[in-house]
Amino acid sequence: MAEEFDRIRRLPPYVFSEVNRIKADLRSKGEDIIDFGMGNPDMPTPSHIIEKLKETVIKPGTGRYSVSRGIPGLRKAQSKYYKKRFNVNLDPEKEVIVTLGSKEGLANLAQAMTTPGDIILSPNPSYPIHPYGFIIAGASLRHLPTMDDGIFNPELFLERLDRSIRHSSPKPVALIVSFPSNPTAQVVGLDFYEEVVKIARKHKTYILSDLAYAEIYFDGKPPPSILQVKNAKNIAVEFTSMSKTYAMAGWRIGFAVGNQKLIAALTKIKSYLDYGAFTPVQVAAAAALNGPQKCVSEIRSIYQGRRDVLIESMSRAGWNIPSPEASMFAWAPIPTKYKKKGSLKFAKDLMTKAHVAVAPGIAFGEYGEGFVRIGLVENEQRIRQAAKNIKKLLL
Repeated sequence: MAEEFDRIRRLPPYVFSEVNRIKADLRSKGEDIIDFGMGNPDMPTPSHIIEKLKETVIKPGTGRYSVSRGIPGLRKAQSKYYKKRFNVNLDPEKEVIVTLGSKEGLANLAQAMTTPGDIILSPNPSYPIHPYGFIIAGASLRHLPTMDDGIFNPELFLERLDRSIRHSSPKPVALIVSFPSNPTAQVVGLDFYEEVVKIARKHKTYILSDLAYAEIYFDGKPPPSILQVKNAKNIAVEFTSMSKTYAMAGWRIGFAVGNQKLIAALTKIKSYLDYGAFTPVQVAAAAALNGPQKCVSEIRSIYQGRRDVLIESMSRAGWNIPSPEASMFAWAPIPTKYKKKGSLKFAKDLMTKAHVAVAPGIAFGEYGEGFVRIGLVENEQRIRQAAKNIKKLLL
């Protein structure tokens, strides 16, 4: 009998577990930890969405199984959103599926489309489910570094992408892209996506785009969708989420849209795995998409305010952090004092000596070393207090 199951053995040690253990230990002793470690929205879900949930949940029959691929009204609402936001036409019957969050959708699509030994191209650093969803499914990874001296270089990325595909044997089945990026908050323009689609079409490689932060952007620069590129639907599927846009992370509603073959594959595998989200939650999600969008701009404004306070207060503390253009994260180079000690050591010291939790960059891949990810999930007063604590550590 094997000591460890093969799929589990293929996964690396979970770096977050050590940081989380320290955090739990400190809190058990009554310590107040200012927690920037997890991208977990702290603001309330807008009231009209909650009211729709209440209204629906008391109706007879709503406790029954739902629809695995999502109720028709929610799929139609998502297709309307894409038309209004990106001017992209989607068939809600064949090109839209509701998922239990974008993370579940991507992991299940990995299971649906992967044969053991397939090659997948994934950014590095990256949100863990991007590479490891495919590792669990049996694929082999080729990492694409996304940072050049701490800055995203689109031209270099495209050069690496084309070279990686040309020199891979067998050819990669899929490429993952994620902009605005988690963890790095990198953003790209439509011209970048046009080049990615051109390369992928030339090599007959699918594209999986994670657009979970589509509506969390600052300074009036909304991120594009890869599906805006002509003929992108021939090879691309895109994941979005209600989690950050409407502060609905725990509701577990996301979407996959685009390429019909990939949507059909995801639909089939999900039909074996789940019965869909609770129907009242789906109805409320449709109300969110179809209803007034002032709440979205208000949530975005809160994140922007926190971003500005973070950058300014940390600068006064002696820690210069680049200002992110989008997402709910800042990707921060570790201070000079910790350059040789690494991101995990810095994260541990922040926790034990400054009572501030961040995510070490190494947790997102080896090319994340030298950075930490800071979630904009504490209010402005707490952010200022964190900066005061950190200043003492950096002296």
